[in-house]
Amino acid sequence: MSIASSARPAVRSVCRECRQRLLQPHHQAAFLSSTSFAKATNPTIKLQNESGQHSDDLADSEPRWKRTPTAMKSPFRIRESNDNDHFPVNEDPKKLDDVLKKMLGQGGETMLSEEAKWLAVTHKSFDHGRRGFNDRLAFLGKRIVELQTSLALIDAPKVTGASSAAVDSFARTPYRHPSLSNIESMRKDTKSELLSKVRLSQLANRYGLADVIRWKPKQVRRLKASGIEAVLAHTIYAIVGAIALQRGGDAAIQAVRQKILHPLGIL
Repeated sequence: MSIASSARPAVRSVCRECRQRLLQPHHQAAFLSSTSFAKATNPTIKLQNESGQHSDDLADSEPRWKRTPTAMKSPFRIRESNDNDHFPVNEDPKKLDDVLKKMLGQGGETMLSEEAKWLAVTHKSFDHGRRGFNDRLAFLGKRIVELQTSLALIDAPKVTGASSAAVDSFARTPYRHPSLSNIESMRKDTKSELLSKVRLSQLANRYGLADVIRWKPKQVRRLKASGIEAVLAHTIYAIVGAIALQRGGDAAIQAVRQKILHPLGIL
């Protein structure tokens, strides 16, 4: 018989004896008093103020875009803080409203709620995504922009002077229809070139989005190498998605055609 197997009955008896002792009234009182003392001396336990509300609950009553939720904070830093990695982001609501007004026109700052505005301009790299980020909004917005781009390419005037098709040796005439005259412009390469991240980022810079997006570049002194063009294009899509969710598809389509496709020369 091994030492471990011979020790199991003794361990079971000790555990059984401990359970029985804890069931006794005086042991229960001692256990509860020690637990209460631990709660009183533990700094992580929420303390109540004079109004009866927890201090952390009062802090969490602020909008999520403004601060990191208390429950998502780590009690200590895993990596050493480096001042060279500090990247300031906009926290001024008025500055964000001015950019949205410039992008969406007069009254553009009122098209979205406060939470939606900040969510649309927040990249997942900011604050480790703990305040929310715009991936889902950008996914929806990109579908809307791509669809409107496809419709604009189909409705565009036919380009004259294009090279004629090769003469068929069997004298066959291909089927032609006015609705299919611009079908060749629907190629994937054409749409990708028109909606490239470079062109969208240039448009975003014209609107001033670079000054209000919230993100954390990998290299603070090399924003382009850190992917700021992709982040700006992502933000444009996210704003469109937010408009679609809060104002409906018609408002999102109007914003896409007037504020994105027309400045890019697609319409």
